[in-house]
Amino acid sequence: MTGITDPLPGGVGLSHISAYEWEAADGVCGGSPHLHLACTEAYVVTGGRGAVQTLTVEDGYAETPLEPGAVVWFSPGTVHRMVQGGGLKVTVLMQNSGLPEAGDAVFTFPAQVLADPEAYAAAAALPAREGPEAEAAARRRRDLAVTGYLELRAALARGDDGPLRAFHEAAVRLVGPKVAAWEPRWRAGALAAAERTGEHLAALAAGDPAHLARARVRAAGPTRHGGFGMCGRREEYELPGVTVPYYGE
Repeated sequence: MTGITDPLPGGVGLSHISAYEWEAADGVCGGSPHLHLACTEAYVVTGGRGAVQTLTVEDGYAETPLEPGAVVWFSPGTVHRMVQGGGLKVTVLMQNSGLPEAGDAVFTFPAQVLADPEAYAAAAALPAREGPEAEAAARRRRDLAVTGYLELRAALARGDDGPLRAFHEAAVRLVGPKVAAWEPRWRAGALAAAERTGEHLAALAAGDPAHLARARVRAAGPTRHGGFGMCGRREEYELPGVTVPYYGE
């Protein structure tokens, strides 16, 4: 895989999210709890109100408010659940461009589903990109992820981080077969962008302006409106090196 021409700054991926308004078993409206294994994620809140609920070994359960102007980010291993407070809209920035949708994201399904790769894949996949069938499947996987999430949260409330650590281990087992395919994506995206900066710095130090003459302007809009993401309906950008929809495998 060759380097991506003119990637977004830092080789990041992006999408725009309108948080789901479906009510879950605990009476909260919002998205599907999940974590990322190699990528940091950031929320830039552009409208409405809500929160992100998180589970970590270090801090247990926390809820961070989301309101216009807020920027919230979390590192790999953070279980996160975007919850709706009214008209919540978020621009999501993802480290390493397409890695999250290459399998870096794992839903908090119950342990018996996580233990069976085929069962996990069936529960995570959407049968279509849009329409009533896709919406029903997205809601089912959200509800299943909330079931497992609430178990993890209850254990942390009792002072027991064992189930969360077990979830981490199960997630690593699930993605293990995919990791070899992630390295070329990372090298062609985020790593290539960083190395290109190094080349520019060396050129500047040498007094060489050649790369400035190769400047270009790029522009793009969403290639799909209202896709079913993990946290909500997504404005999706299916561009080289940019976050693409997650439909499972």
